[in-house]
Amino acid sequence: MQQINHTSSYYAASANASPARPSLKGDIETDICIVGAGFTGIVTGLTLAEQGYKVVILDAAKVGWGASGRNGGQIINGFSREIDYIEETVGHDGAMALASLALEGGNVIRENIAKYGIECDLKHGSVLAAYTERQMKDIADTIALWKPLGRDGIDLLSTSDIRKHVGTDKYVGGWLDHNGGHIHPLNLVLGQAAAAEAAGATIYEQTRVTRVQHQLDTPVVHTEGGSVTARYVVLAGNAYLGKTVKELYPKILPASTQIIVTEPLSDNMARDILPTDMCVEDANYVLDYYRLTADKRLLFGGGTVYGGEDVADVEKALRPNMEKLFPATRDLKVDYGWQGNIALTWSRLPHVGRLGKSTYFAHGYSGHGVTSSHMMGRLVGAAVHGDASLFDVFAGMPARSFPGGQLLSVPLSTIGCWWYSMRDKLGI
Repeated sequence: MQQINHTSSYYAASANASPARPSLKGDIETDICIVGAGFTGIVTGLTLAEQGYKVVILDAAKVGWGASGRNGGQIINGFSREIDYIEETVGHDGAMALASLALEGGNVIRENIAKYGIECDLKHGSVLAAYTERQMKDIADTIALWKPLGRDGIDLLSTSDIRKHVGTDKYVGGWLDHNGGHIHPLNLVLGQAAAAEAAGATIYEQTRVTRVQHQLDTPVVHTEGGSVTARYVVLAGNAYLGKTVKELYPKILPASTQIIVTEPLSDNMARDILPTDMCVEDANYVLDYYRLTADKRLLFGGGTVYGGEDVADVEKALRPNMEKLFPATRDLKVDYGWQGNIALTWSRLPHVGRLGKSTYFAHGYSGHGVTSSHMMGRLVGAAVHGDASLFDVFAGMPARSFPGGQLLSVPLSTIGCWWYSMRDKLGI
């Protein structure tokens, strides 16, 4: 099998030291077998290893190779759908249970960083930026919906307020979430993997899963070089699980997003662009997101390509939007550019549940993967250990397949994306 290494990203170039891990050879038995060594799989494995379970984690490439090691690094709280939609879907009690988890993912991240001493450039605060008055109304309505449910720490920002945080005149306002933040995501997951191994977990890299016999009382995970028989299996491959488990394939749609990172900024330019060093995302349907890295580079991301296809030139795709916001960046060199896949669901809520008696899955975070994956890692761990109360709220949500499968869902989603993008541009 050809060795699969991390994509050529800023994160890979600035990653903390991490050991090369072996691939699985032969047939083994364990308590827990987890497919996927990203945030969901590693946090689940860490949670269960610390409970005394024998844990094996498999990845086709390396720890954090997928979305967990190449995302925008933003701690964005909540879900990709608002609480009123969630209440319509799961009822009042279910919505209240999920509302209590709005900050859980960020809390897990901060707890892990503190407990295990993970060096991953944690910074605090995030800004949601509005281009139009319609977007400002939506932001104000969202704050009003969440406030009675105990989600505090959010300030509405006027036009003058937001310019204290973002050095552009393109926004009419937004919000500041004091519970948001940003991190170096690859270093976070590498640190969590080291903590899981210290707790007794075993991680196999370069180990592609070919088949999962989840219908058996004791499921078996087959790989190219062996197999794992386990009391419980957790499927955490997200957008990169592909067709390995046919029951899950129609429920998610891969979509690629792109990121560029500039050369280091001068101190003055860094202060002019992001005076308070918070991360920012805008309120457009196809949004841009950006932040400063620890060494004061501008990391700028955006774009959506349904089906997970790569764009030909990442810098060409993103640079125009970056320069519109910050004209001073026109003379900056772009040192890194990469792309990767996220997993969307039809409802834009996570797809969570069980296959058979003892195979769990969680994926489809629809753009909120940094926080949602940490929340689900903890909830899956709790469910396996015996408390499935919150896991079952997610598992009880209806999960529609994309109409026509991925063959038709890609063009349909692209048309929908175009429509909502036009609405954003027209301010309607």
